[in-house]
Amino acid sequence: MSTAKTRLVILISGTGSNMEALIQAASSGAVSGEIVAVFSNRPDARGLDTARAAGIATEVVNHRDFADRESFDAELAARINSYAPDLVILAGFMRILTTAFVRQFHGRLMNIHPSLLPKYPGLHTHQRALEAGDCEAGATVHFVTEELDGGPAIVQAPVAVREGDTEQTLAERVLVLEHQIYPYAVELFCQGRLVINTQGVLLDDQLLPPGGISYPLQKPVRSEQ
Repeated sequence: MSTAKTRLVILISGTGSNMEALIQAASSGAVSGEIVAVFSNRPDARGLDTARAAGIATEVVNHRDFADRESFDAELAARINSYAPDLVILAGFMRILTTAFVRQFHGRLMNIHPSLLPKYPGLHTHQRALEAGDCEAGATVHFVTEELDGGPAIVQAPVAVREGDTEQTLAERVLVLEHQIYPYAVELFCQGRLVINTQGVLLDDQLLPPGGISYPLQKPVRSEQ
């Protein structure tokens, strides 16, 4: 039986707080995979320094150096593939990926989005939730498909909207849960328990509901052997 660790590549564009949560989870053993590289499309992304300080290889593929999205994505994919990743993790990567890129990494490309998808794909999610008068907001970890923020959910974490909440206060509480559910979802993948098919996401060969696993967990996902 192979004991090789799942190889993880993370893509960021800025501070990379979710990347940092994943680095800490990998260091503590909460994530059993190995983060083999961190990529950014911005050479000034602060998260690159965090990754380097943790001894992780970093790469910059500056989107401004390319004439179009297709050529940028082709170079990015080639550089990522040089690390032979099992899973590519988007952690605040602020680029819309082309169909060719998404198809190349189908079933091994994961993202986190700060809303309870399918509500509020795209930007300004907290502002939109507040303007709509929603009683809860949250975050979703999902597999990436060709539809923007439309891939099937793996885990969702709801957060109650409080009276007097601003976009910032709501975002801060959602981010706390993001840092919990992303390592959790990545570890499920590292354990070989997640599969995506035409119906959605299967966990331990059981189809998850449209919103994925509800977090915090109400009961153990896997019973003790």
